[in-house]
Amino acid sequence: MIQELKIKNFLSFKEEVTFSFEANIDTFAEDSQVVEVAEGVRLLRFAMVYGANASGKSNLLTAFDFLDSFWFSRPDDIDEETGVIPFKLDSVTPNEPSTFELTFYVDNIKYWYQLELDGKQVYFEKLSYYKSVQPTMLFERELKDSQSIVTFNPAAVKISSVAKEKLSLECLKNMSFFAARDKVNVSIPIIDTAKDWIKNQFMPVVEPQSSMFSYAEKQMLLEQGIKSYLLDFVREADFNIVDVNTQTEKKEIPQDVLNIFLSRNDLTEKDKEELTKDRFMSTPKTNFIHKVQNKRGEETYILPEEMQSEGTKRIFGVEAAIYKLLQTEGFLSIDEIETSLHPQLLRFLLLNYLRTKSRAQLLITTHYDPLLDEIDEIFRKDSIWFTEKNNSGHTEIYSLIDFKGLNRLSSIQKAYNYRRFGAFPNINL
Repeated sequence: MIQELKIKNFLSFKEEVTFSFEANIDTFAEDSQVVEVAEGVRLLRFAMVYGANASGKSNLLTAFDFLDSFWFSRPDDIDEETGVIPFKLDSVTPNEPSTFELTFYVDNIKYWYQLELDGKQVYFEKLSYYKSVQPTMLFERELKDSQSIVTFNPAAVKISSVAKEKLSLECLKNMSFFAARDKVNVSIPIIDTAKDWIKNQFMPVVEPQSSMFSYAEKQMLLEQGIKSYLLDFVREADFNIVDVNTQTEKKEIPQDVLNIFLSRNDLTEKDKEELTKDRFMSTPKTNFIHKVQNKRGEETYILPEEMQSEGTKRIFGVEAAIYKLLQTEGFLSIDEIETSLHPQLLRFLLLNYLRTKSRAQLLITTHYDPLLDEIDEIFRKDSIWFTEKNNSGHTEIYSLIDFKGLNRLSSIQKAYNYRRFGAFPNINL
């Protein structure tokens, strides 16, 4: 589980900011929303971020997504960009490296990961773990004469000199150690525990424009259990959908589309030959079975996905992602979760997730402020965060529990709208 992420000089984060899943002493919803990962360390399963448009909410999610992508990306050559974007609204920061620090727990073992890089190269990367109060270094890589030098702690990591040399050679200056590690056939158990966790537990960010129903269709074709989960959810949420039927359908590729594929430089001649030979592509096709009650009694009708509302398709997709999250006990972030969803459906979705015990973690952004009046009924105070952009264009992140006197407020939502917590559009009406 993630404890905290520190970010500096990345997108709208100029100065170092810290986002944390660590729970405070509040005991509300302790059983379902808090997991004790070590003695005295309690982590939240859920966090929600508010802020004005362009305040940096999405950039927080992008920071997690960047790490997930960078860790296992294998560049074709040493001139390929790393993909990191520094803070641009300053004359100095574009020429400085970006830094990230992630603290997380795997099987109750605490890890601390550090990364410093710019668009062309990694300057520093380090993984430590905690056997006591102080961290123990596992590996460290530095940049010397434009080459990555990887060192291991011999007291914690047993590895041959041949494997060390091969890892250093494979670790190009514009890639992560973890990507290089995957290319070398060697056993490094204590490091691989962390590597496998970040590789398997991080899910791609869900954006407002993400084609979530396509994701649900693919998952339903792969796993029968997800279909039952989704049907149970929509029944409880008062849809009149009683079943869905997803099948693979073959469609012929039109000649003009085929020509576009054949003109691409990233396809091999063999790929182009196979495309020309087999001009069919497989796509999922879903029908929804609706049950209605009318003067003739109870009847069922089959409607294609094209006739479903955007909200219906969106909820299937988002819930499919949450199902996967709960199965893997991983980490998922959803940007503007209220997109195409009725407020009561959004409330039900979050309540349904929170009442399911697991080590999964969900991070969302939203503009829907009525959820703030569900604090101490559904949500914990320490799960609410805010983003605000100051005059220099830099994003600041802070928690609701940074404010005093919360228990004396009759409405957190009204206090937010009266700008007590900041993170509000600066509009004069």
